Amino acid sequence: MSVKERKRGRPMASAGQLSREVIVDKAKELMCIEGKVPSIRKLANGLQVDAMAIYHYFENKNALLEAITLSLIEAIYQPEASQQWQAELKQLSLSYLGLLQQYPGLLETMLAMTTDGPAAVFIERFQVAVTPLNLTDATLKNSLDLWVDYLHGLALAVNCAHDAHEIEPLLEGPLKFYMTALEQMRPLNS
Repeated sequence: MSVKERKRGRPMASAGQLSREVIVDKAKELMCIEGKVPSIRKLANGLQVDAMAIYHYFENKNALLEAITLSLIEAIYQPEASQQWQAELKQLSLSYLGLLQQYPGLLETMLAMTTDGPAAVFIERFQVAVTPLNLTDATLKNSLDLWVDYLHGLALAVNCAHDAHEIEPLLEGPLKFYMTALEQMRPLNS
């Protein structure tokens, strides 16, 4: 039996196969399979490199987590500011829930993070979706907090269920209720 020896230390420039993007893509692949962010050692094994090679591209594990979650969250639906804000908000919500369902460990990872990069992406997209409502800053913040908490609760419930659930039917009623409430919060001059 032969053991494949890995070179230690900084990866050689001529190797070319290792980059931030390659590391993040492998981490997402492993995360999808295992339902959690892989350890540095498991990630290094999957890439067939020494674990220290990953630290050449990422300062620490938190920097790697930030890169992984940002890469994933940037794939959610990008709404447009339109008079069809309900359809835009629904599409954004379904896209986000679909991502959380595809990567079961993602929500727990994001909730444990100390940085807010991934949250900022969702916040910006939520604000675009509800732009036509011209909500006050306080109402916008409260409505965002409420909706994100609902989406996270739904994602956790679906992930904990032993039988597969289709998300859209579970979202339909609460989303209609929420959108009706948002309409009521619209300033009179809008």
